Amino acid sequence: MSRVQLALRVADLDASIAFYSKLFGTEPAKLRDGYANFAIAEPPLKLVLIQGAEGEPTVMDHLGVEVETAEQVSAATTRLAGAGLATVEENDTTCCYAVQDKVWVHGPGAEPWEVYVVKADADQLPRDEGSACCLPAASADAPEGVQALELQPAGSGGCC
Repeated sequence: MSRVQLALRVADLDASIAFYSKLFGTEPAKLRDGYANFAIAEPPLKLVLIQGAEGEPTVMDHLGVEVETAEQVSAATTRLAGAGLATVEENDTTCCYAVQDKVWVHGPGAEPWEVYVVKADADQLPRDEGSACCLPAASADAPEGVQALELQPAGSGGCC
């Protein structure tokens, strides 16, 4: 089963966990320091909460589609590139307490979308020190008018 992912950067992680637990009638599937994710069955949704800056409003961090296999990520990469979208692939990357394969594209408003598969659990949030955990490095072949998102320091958001 594929499901849409919505990653939010929130100022008060505990309050957000309490709210979304009540809203969707389920507890987080994964809780880590500064991070929670919900695997919601109905509607099919992966809701990711990332600790943001204190006092800041909640903002959309990124969007995604979680799929079941690496082959589905590969097929999405082929389809998206064939449709003329600039893609950035990442394989066996560790981010968001998981090992993942993924492909990134940006929408017309520069909103980052990933198609990804979780291959294994991991003990760390960032893929490497000093970078955002999920957002890819700027792509030289990004479409005109789409600005690559600037990577943020680890722990400051940008992770699924």
